Amino acid sequence: MRLALDEAGQAVRGGDVPVGAVVLSPDGTTVLAAGHNEREATGDPTAHAEVLALRRAAARLGEWRLTGCTLVVTLEPCTMCAGALVQSRVDRVVYGARDDKAGAAGSLWDVVRDRRLNHRPEVVQGVLAEESARLLTDFFRTR
Repeated sequence: MRLALDEAGQAVRGGDVPVGAVVLSPDGTTVLAAGHNEREATGDPTAHAEVLALRRAAARLGEWRLTGCTLVVTLEPCTMCAGALVQSRVDRVVYGARDDKAGAAGSLWDVVRDRRLNHRPEVVQGVLAEESARLLTDFFRTR
């Protein structure tokens, strides 16, 4: 999560909401890819930290299936990112701060664990939640 927090800090420098993500290998010891929000920097509405990290991990592995991998992200994924997690077949998502306004991994929605879908990653929530939330609060306070 500390690496994801570092990524979130990079988002702020680009004028983006401070969200960072990393994808870990199946053995949990190797960072396959990282990303931070780049919507403002690129003008791409899909440039969320999770989507960018998933794309980069898939490119590194040469495969879209990220079976066995873990995505670690500072903020609970939104519906778009939750869908990407399901589609990429990651085994687990670990997140910091809850997103009661747009979260789709247990708070507002629970897309990732919807029994109607063909894949349901494990969800671990609240890891370094206070630090993750503080980054967001500080960012929006200055806006």
